[in-house]
Amino acid sequence: MKKVAIMLGLFAGLMHTAHSSAVAPVGDADAGKSQSMVCSACHGADGNSAAPSFPKLAGQGEKYLLKQLQDIRDGARPVPTMAGQLTGKSDQQLADLAAFYASQAASGGNTKPELLALGEKVYRSGVIERKVAACTACHSPTGQGNAPAGFPSLAGQHAEYISTQLKMYRKGYEDETGRTNDGDAMIMRTTAFGLSDMEIEAVSSYIAGLK
Repeated sequence: MKKVAIMLGLFAGLMHTAHSSAVAPVGDADAGKSQSMVCSACHGADGNSAAPSFPKLAGQGEKYLLKQLQDIRDGARPVPTMAGQLTGKSDQQLADLAAFYASQAASGGNTKPELLALGEKVYRSGVIERKVAACTACHSPTGQGNAPAGFPSLAGQHAEYISTQLKMYRKGYEDETGRTNDGDAMIMRTTAFGLSDMEIEAVSSYIAGLK
């Protein structure tokens, strides 16, 4: 009986996954472009924000973008500067925005020379003594991420923005007022919790310079 219950649970989980995939909206980049005008004030007309505190959205994976937009709309990821911006938008409208920004070319950035060595070490090797995994495992050696898996592209992103997010994830490991929308596995919270301020600054700068 126990085995039957387990199998039924697994089957239900698979059916739920299949159902979720079947109803996931397909984004229309042209429709998204028409919605993006209000976003351009902070994120730039093509998703390449000029301000280091606002993330570049251009070239980001569509699946990741859609999840973040939904999380912000639904309150799972509180972002004070985005308050009210997505209220009332449907999943289809958010998918269209995600498709538009994913279709744009991302601009590059630079690494501070004095942070290069430490930043590269953290990104490519992690911090073994604190069991911090290398960033390359999910975000690829070139920082392009893994779009089908929903792991974001990092290459060229503003160092200030990345640093802020890592610190919010680190806070979220113990405090729910931090960033907690990395799933039950807590991949980013666990990773960030093992990083010092200096390591966060260095790896953020290194990521900004990835091509």
